[in-house]
Amino acid sequence: MAGVRFIDVESRPTEFLDLTSLTLDEFEQLIPPFEDAFQAHMALWRLDGKPRTARQFAVYKNCPLPTPEDRLFFLLTYLKTYSLQVVQGRLFGMGQSKANQWIHVLLPALQAALRTLGDTPARSLSALAQRLGVSESEIVSLVESLEEAPPPVESISSPDVVSQDQHWLVRPPPFCP
Repeated sequence: MAGVRFIDVESRPTEFLDLTSLTLDEFEQLIPPFEDAFQAHMALWRLDGKPRTARQFAVYKNCPLPTPEDRLFFLLTYLKTYSLQVVQGRLFGMGQSKANQWIHVLLPALQAALRTLGDTPARSLSALAQRLGVSESEIVSLVESLEEAPPPVESISSPDVVSQDQHWLVRPPPFCP
């Protein structure tokens, strides 16, 4: 069962950005710490989450994610699109249960890689303020101003009115038994 591979989209930077939210340069910077974290995890744990007791991790012949680039691409695509695991598995040539295993192994590796690069998401306003080099009160006022912003204006004033071939129709009420 073949699926999407990094090599399939690496020559199409716009599509790659659409699928991952990263440029190819940003992606390349993330690969080494990501792969180091992945290998460190796999040295202690198996893909099914059980402790590794016998042989070490090796990429097997039919591995759906054989390269570090494929593994990172798989995870970033999942995080960007947040598709059902069955869909994610199908896109990358594996079943849902295998996609679930890979997601659970690769997420901690990505978190460790981002931590290594100093790019982990801020989990509090004070952490965000510290990262941006501003006071916490400035962050609070920015968040408050964003919360108070008016909602976007709809092009049609009523959700019950729709345009169809320049005729205005009123949508019938929903069926209620």
